[in-house]
This record gives sequence, structure tokens and C-alpha cells, in this order.
Amino acid sequence: MQELTPIFLSLKLSFVTTIILFFICLYPTFYLSQKEFFGKKILLSIISLPLVLPPTVLGFYLLVLLSPNNYLGQFLANFDIKLVFNFKALLIASIIYSMPFMFNPIYSAFNALPKNLFDRAKLLEKSQANIIFRLCLPLIIPSIISASVMSFAHTMGEFGVVMMVGGSVAGETKVASIAVFEALETLDLNKANELSIILLAISFIILFALQFIKQNKYKS
Repeated sequence: MQELTPIFLSLKLSFVTTIILFFICLYPTFYLSQKEFFGKKILLSIISLPLVLPPTVLGFYLLVLLSPNNYLGQFLANFDIKLVFNFKALLIASIIYSMPFMFNPIYSAFNALPKNLFDRAKLLEKSQANIIFRLCLPLIIPSIISASVMSFAHTMGEFGVVMMVGGSVAGETKVASIAVFEALETLDLNKANELSIILLAISFIILFALQFIKQNKYKS
């Protein structure tokens, strides 16, 4: 059972990251789909930056930012908060690294909704919360599910970022991808193979589920 700890840790990290990302991205995606302002394209580019940035580069800058040797790290240390080489560090890194996979599909779905829908809702004096939760969300559920599945899957496969900010602390930061890498380093091929097969199976199930979601999306 102890051998599966990295798998359970990866699943926990992916689940928590996906939930947090959904609530973080919901209002900004709606707001940005409704507004045009100077610097919007720059902001969207920054949000999508993890798609093209090497994970080790992102991990390096997060490590520098959160390190106790820097201002932010020293400030947090006053409150006994440490954000490197623990699960919190993994969570912060995963949220930033997987954000485009949650943000972009929901933003595109909000953009695709008819604009007169919002105008009519405003005429009925609906609050923004009512417009989002009661009017828009039911219309973009397939995109939300697709975004959640992709965010979950992407977090499951992270390596470079989590290695940089989390290291390899057994039971706390040693996720499945790092456990496979360490097993290979020590030539424990059986362990590497067992963990890889489990990751492969989880990845296949996720992508298989995504195909069903897309199929239903295009039927609706």
C-alpha cells in the first residue's frame, strides 16, 4: 500500500487543484468575456504563458519567489508559513501551471454565448451572480467538465514544476511522476513499471471520459 502513496498524492493534488481552479477562474473568465479594455490581450497572454513556458523555468521563478531568502518568503515566515518543499508549494505551483487548461475553455465558452442573452438578463435586473450561476453555467456545462478533466489530467502528469518547488519528500511532495523518475534512477524497473502502468490507466480513463463529453457536447 505504501508503494501507492505517490499515486494517491497525485490524485489528491489533482483533485484539490481542479476544484480551486474552477472557483478562481469562474468570475474572471466571465468578466473578461464581457469587457474590452487596454491590456486585455497582455493579461490573456500572461494567463496562457504556462502552456509554452518550460516547467523548470516556471518552477525556478516560483522557488525564487517563495524562498525564505526572499522578501515574500521572509514575510510569510513571520506567520510561520512556509511555501517551499511541502504540499502547499505543490498546490500553488499546480494552480499556476494548470490554470490555462481551466481558464481558456471556460473563457471561450462564455465568449461563444449570444451577447443579447446578457442584455436581456440585465434588462430583467438580474444580478451578476444570477447571470453566471443560473443563466450561463447550465449552458456551458460540457466546457466546464472538459476544462476540469484537462486540468486534472495535466496536474497528474506534472514533473518539472513540482520537482522544483516541492522536491521529493515521501508522503508529502513525492508525487507519482517523481516516484517513477527516482525508481528509474535506482534501476528499480519493476517499481517504475508498476507506477507507470497505473498512471497510464488513469490517463486513458480520463481521456476516454473526455471523448464521451465531447461527443455529448456536439450532439447537444
